[in-house]
This record gives sequence, C-alpha cells and structure tokens, in this order.
Amino acid sequence: MLDICYDWNKVPVPSSLREFEARWGTRRNPLDFSGVWRFRELLPFAPEDQVVTIGEGQTILQQANDVAKYVGVDSGNLYLQYEGLNPSGSFKDNGMTAATTHARMVGAKVAACASTGNTSASLAIYASTTGLLRVVVFVGSGKIAYGKLSQALDYGALTLQIEGDFDDALKQVVDVCREANIYLCNSVNPFRLEGQKSIMYRVLEGLNWEVPDWIVVPGGNLGNSSAFGKAFIELKELGLIDRIPRLAVINAAGANTLYQLYEQGVRWNGGSPDRDKIDTFYREMDEQNRRANTLASAIEINRPVNLLKCLRALEACDGVVREVNDAEVLDGKAIVGAGGFGCEPASGASVAGARLLRQQGVIAPSDRVVCILTGHQLKDPSATVGYHSPESDAALREKLAKAGVHDSAHKNSPVAVPNDFKRIMDAINRID
Repeated sequence: MLDICYDWNKVPVPSSLREFEARWGTRRNPLDFSGVWRFRELLPFAPEDQVVTIGEGQTILQQANDVAKYVGVDSGNLYLQYEGLNPSGSFKDNGMTAATTHARMVGAKVAACASTGNTSASLAIYASTTGLLRVVVFVGSGKIAYGKLSQALDYGALTLQIEGDFDDALKQVVDVCREANIYLCNSVNPFRLEGQKSIMYRVLEGLNWEVPDWIVVPGGNLGNSSAFGKAFIELKELGLIDRIPRLAVINAAGANTLYQLYEQGVRWNGGSPDRDKIDTFYREMDEQNRRANTLASAIEINRPVNLLKCLRALEACDGVVREVNDAEVLDGKAIVGAGGFGCEPASGASVAGARLLRQQGVIAPSDRVVCILTGHQLKDPSATVGYHSPESDAALREKLAKAGVHDSAHKNSPVAVPNDFKRIMDAINRID
C-alpha cells in the first residue's frame, strides 16, 4: 500500500485552520485561486513553482432543507458538498491537480488512466490546458456515459476502448504504464488522494471550521473515502480539529465489493486486515464471472484499488458501509435535482445512503450530515431523461427495468401538448 507521509515537524502548518480562510479573500499568491493549493501546507509535497493548477476546487457547501426532509434529519442539518463545479465537472480535479503536479516534478511526458469517465475527463483537461503531457485513457467498451466520453475526446486524449469493463481497463493500464514508463493517474497513485483531501478542508470551512457528525460519500474505487479519512487523521494529529466525524461509504448494490467484505467482518484491524478473506472473495468473484452492474457508472467498480486505505479510514472515523439499489440512487438524485443541484447518478448514492442510515437509526435527526455530490448532472444526462421520461427511449427503459427501476417515484415527465394556445394554457393552469 503506497502512501504519502510527512514529517510535520518540518512543515510550517498554521496553528489554526482559520488562517487558510484569509487566503480566499486576499489571493496574494496565484495558488490561492485554487481550492486545493490554498491549503498547500497540508499537502506539502510540491514546490510552488511546480504546481499545475487550472483553478480547481472552487466548490461550495450548500444547506439543503428539502433533502434534509427526504433523508429525515432536522431542517438545517443536511449539507451538500457540490463538486460538480470543478473545471471538468467532477471531484476528480482535486486529485488530478496533485497528480499532474507530481508528474511535472518527475519529468513525465505521457500520462494514462483507466476510467468510467470522470478520471479521463479530468486528466485530459489538465493535459490540454497546460500542454505538459500527452494523455492515453482506457475505457471499458460500452461502459462509459457519453457526457464523460465526449470530454476526453474533445480535449484531445488518445482514447482506447477496451473490451470489458473498468476493472479490465485498469488492469491493462497498470501493465502498460509499468512496461512503457508512462505516468499513471488513477487513484492508486497516492498523490491523487493528497489533492482529494482538500474537499474535507472546504467542508470544514463551509461549516465555520466546525466538524460535522457525518460525512456520507459514494464508494467506487474508494479514493475519496480514503482521502477523507487521511485528511481527518492528519488534522487531528496536528491539533487543528478536536474530533473526527463519522464516515459512511455507500456502494451501489450492483458494485458492492466493500459492502460484502465489510459484512464478512473484514476490517483494517490496526493495519492487519484479513488479506486471505479478501483474496478468496476476488477469486470467487472471478470464478463466477461476477461483473459490476449499476446505472451509477462512476462507481461501477468491483475491484476498488483503495480498499485497504478505505478500511483504514473507516476505522479512524468509526465508519459504516451500506449498499443502495439503483432505484434508491436515482430517487436520491432526483431529490437533489429538484432542489437545484443537478448531480450525476453516483452522487445520488450519498443521499440514498444517508436516508437509509436515518431509517436504521444510525444517523439521528439532530446529526449534522454532509453528503458529497461527486459530479455534475450533465455528466450522464441520459440517466436523468430516462428516469423522468422512461417512455422516450425503449432501450433505456429496458436498462432501467433490468436495474430494478420500474417506476420513478419522483419523476417530472414532459407534457405533450398540441400547437394550440388554449391547450397550452390549459396545461399551464394544471400546475399545482
């Protein structure tokens, strides 16, 4: 398990997190325009003149009372950390700025990644904007939302569609990078996770530097959950926070490796996880040819590369793991959208998971909960259209049915009306 560790005695870390807040207002240093690098003392691996940034991390924490009502917590206690406002439209930019910075530090000329869509879009935009790298992205054939694929194509990346899914593409890209000395930008790269820690710094900033009770995050390759845990472990060690929030990682039921292993009792166990049980699980998964299958394409992953780091985060954060089905994911997404924050399907898992934990009595009504929205709604518009208007696309309707989505509980279907003024007015007057 490759990790980044610092000798904090040699790093001039501010004595209070509030000292970082002033940078957002003054921006005396160009790096302060980045919501990642204005916290640079907390990821101190790069000289300032080597940093690669395109203004990432200017994202917001938004109180969402309609979502609070849906989840079942008190009004004012549910927050959405909306990472869809990043340059490529997802949280990946927080990590990619750090990875491409390290690539620059080591003189890399070519970078590669496997992707369900967001990683490839992020790597491609950093390469095209800065001109520092040539990029190769590996995607599973037929396993990527077109909104995400279009970004990698538009930004000039060489895009290889591999027969199979993300797990197949990741295996190939790791082998290719090792053989051809290409810089790997998947979250197995620990510098990616250093940048993703900053999401939690901004959450704390949005809460006036108070620690929430819960962080709820979708679980795919488990990079975010791993980074969040590392962030809080370090902040506590540095004396910058006095407690660590609880962490909930939410798998899609069709891609639930972490959930299944957690149910089997696999834990970090102080650095001694049951690797035999993990190996047995993967061997049986291969023998039975079990493949990830969920409409939440960003977390459609059966072999999460950050499994062990996530287990560490769960132990440090007194965490829990849950699974939600695709109907619950899309319902959660619809509730978020109705409140004005359109998100990709995977983000709906955090809201669905928070609701499930509230129903189970794990989350209390008075708990302050932060749900992470990982990507913008336009990443996968077909899922949105299919949910609200399934009759518009027979193929998509069949896909939804196979995923168990037979009726959209919160759909907002378009209304067909004749080209007639009176009929149009009749339709408008029927609005509640």
